[in-house]
Amino acid sequence: MTGPTGEVGPKDQQAAIELAAEPVADLVASGAQVIVTHGNGPQVGNLLLKNELSAALVPAVPLDWCGAQTQGSIGTLILNALDRALAHRGLPVRVAVLVSRTLVSADDGHFSRPSKPIGPYRGADEARTMIQSGQAWQNCGPRGWRRLVASPEPLECLEAPAAAALLAAKYVVVCAGGGGVPVIRDGEELRGIEAVIDKDLTAAVLARQLDVDMLLIATDVDAAVVGWGTSQATRIGKIGVRQLRDLAAQGYFADGSMGPKVEAACRFAELGGRSVITSLRKLASALHGTAGTIVEPT
Repeated sequence: MTGPTGEVGPKDQQAAIELAAEPVADLVASGAQVIVTHGNGPQVGNLLLKNELSAALVPAVPLDWCGAQTQGSIGTLILNALDRALAHRGLPVRVAVLVSRTLVSADDGHFSRPSKPIGPYRGADEARTMIQSGQAWQNCGPRGWRRLVASPEPLECLEAPAAAALLAAKYVVVCAGGGGVPVIRDGEELRGIEAVIDKDLTAAVLARQLDVDMLLIATDVDAAVVGWGTSQATRIGKIGVRQLRDLAAQGYFADGSMGPKVEAACRFAELGGRSVITSLRKLASALHGTAGTIVEPT
């Protein structure tokens, strides 16, 4: 949740969340039961930068702690914004936020192949210093370098039963923010691990666990596009999961943006659900099947 051009100041984040709360409140007003997930990439990036700047004064916090902290801060902003939006519509619906964990496998191959970019862009000299300290970094061209971390596959949202109980009590639930706090099984115990889980893939897992009817994936555009940025750009409307997977295999969707959304939509549709990729302003229309890229299990 950031400003229109990526601003991450407190006022920018609050304004962005208040804007996003309006179409979500409209869904609730239409009678839909809603569970909300969200991203946290820029906010985790801020915390990592604070780690570096204050390293001589206070101990750095690991990535799983960063995930938990941002779930709490962003979740509170969403809670307040949705409370106001629902009250303005005269709806006596309450909102609950869960700090939630996502189970991953300690043997996941992504731990040996960091691929998830996090944090701000840095210069080559700064990146070289971090690489020498053992971190993985990627050259992103003119914008600079970004740190890469492990992004393991989400297996289970451990707070899904709590989310189900709150949904049964007619709450709007915020859960699995930022993909969830990554944890692994260590014998009989669970412990956090250094990773960032893709939020869209976790949303698909949570949707499956809660047996929801539709997975709405909100982004900056009204639909997924083939040939994005070219004169042959074509918006995708209703499409079967096999056809969409074929387009993904041809490289039409970028790994860092639309790619994970398409993958999450396909995974949910393959299990018999209905997925829609669209913009926030089109959520209500998407719910009724008249907007967005509608992914069907065919």
